[in-house]
Amino acid sequence: MKRSCLICPLLFAILSVPAFILLYTFTGIIVLLLLVLASLQMRTAVKIVVRFWARASFVLILKRLRVVGKEHIEKDKKYILIANHASLFDILAIVAFYPNISFFGKEYLTKIPVFGKVIKMIDFIPMKTTTLSNTRDMLTQLSEKAESVTIAIFPEGTRTRDGQLNRFRKGFIHLLRATDHQILPVTLKGFYFFKPPQRFYINFVTRLKVIIHPPINNEELRAKDDQEIIETVKGIIESAYY
Repeated sequence: MKRSCLICPLLFAILSVPAFILLYTFTGIIVLLLLVLASLQMRTAVKIVVRFWARASFVLILKRLRVVGKEHIEKDKKYILIANHASLFDILAIVAFYPNISFFGKEYLTKIPVFGKVIKMIDFIPMKTTTLSNTRDMLTQLSEKAESVTIAIFPEGTRTRDGQLNRFRKGFIHLLRATDHQILPVTLKGFYFFKPPQRFYINFVTRLKVIIHPPINNEELRAKDDQEIIETVKGIIESAYY
């Protein structure tokens, strides 16, 4: 038993090297294609390619992404998608089932080689150092963007370091109160064990699952105070996490 415990991480580490080379090479090719499409103003084609990139990335590393609850998403309706955050693969997972989406998250993601280029092309809104003026600007950007696409937010702010859900920040509540959009809670299950931020290698035997919960009515949440809203949304996401 002890020997197998030692062999698995070593094997995963060895396999992860070609897997990452393959993923970054593939992503680099996608970036070049997206640059051409973007220069030609072919936004529909950009979205199609981005969704293909997200889905194909999991196929390349031989992972099946199971998505449950897609029936809860109404076509052409805009939401504030709230999900837990554990891995760089979280964004890929969400884009794989919801291509017409804009992300709001940490600015460092835009600085990741190759990957950062792609997320800039899918209307990623970077969260800058919090100041009064920055907060107003970001809220304005989010409100304007929410009129045309669903906004995805990781309210934990950063990836979990221990597999437990971090404290939810209040940023998404400002957007909730500034729009009439419903909250769409999403649980990303297995992603921490698959590739946590503090570990180099991928755990190739981890099962990846996306659980899309029923939307929460905007008016129902607005009647609550900030802490009650956080507890309600976090509780739903957490209910399918463990």
